[in-house]
Amino acid sequence: MALYRDGRFENDPWRRLDAAQEPPAEGHVLLSLAAWQQLAPAKHNSNVAFGVLLQPGESAEMIADDLPRLALVAVNFPKFTDGRGYSTARILRDRYKFAGELRATGDILFDQLQLYARCGFDTLEITDPVTLGLLEAGRKPVMTHFYQPGEGAEVKDSSSPWRRRPATSAASS
Repeated sequence: MALYRDGRFENDPWRRLDAAQEPPAEGHVLLSLAAWQQLAPAKHNSNVAFGVLLQPGESAEMIADDLPRLALVAVNFPKFTDGRGYSTARILRDRYKFAGELRATGDILFDQLQLYARCGFDTLEITDPVTLGLLEAGRKPVMTHFYQPGEGAEVKDSSSPWRRRPATSAASS
């Protein structure tokens, strides 16, 4: 798997553990929601940066009280057609003001990369070979108009009040 952030690939410092494994004394640990709920009370003052992996059906509300102690929330997209994770990301960023790393995992496809960013994801865990190949070749997806507000600067399209363009493409239109 490749971790993609800010237009480049990087090494992933996070280690995934299941509920049966004991967390290390320090480092970055990514846990399932169940493992986090089991371990969290005992780990308030540790040297470990914790993250939680949310599956479809596990809501942001389930970790809302824990967000100040989490450095990462990863949201799994088991199929590219499952859009619940987009809503989870927006809720984490807008309602709960989560400022930590927000990561999309699972079936991450090239033509959806801009949509992940617009919902507030900062990192993408990419396994799809076509998406990996396009990004490694320097390709970037380009979508010039959106019908929903998103993260980042936008310009309203004067022809339709609901349509928006990213601010970077406003000058070129």
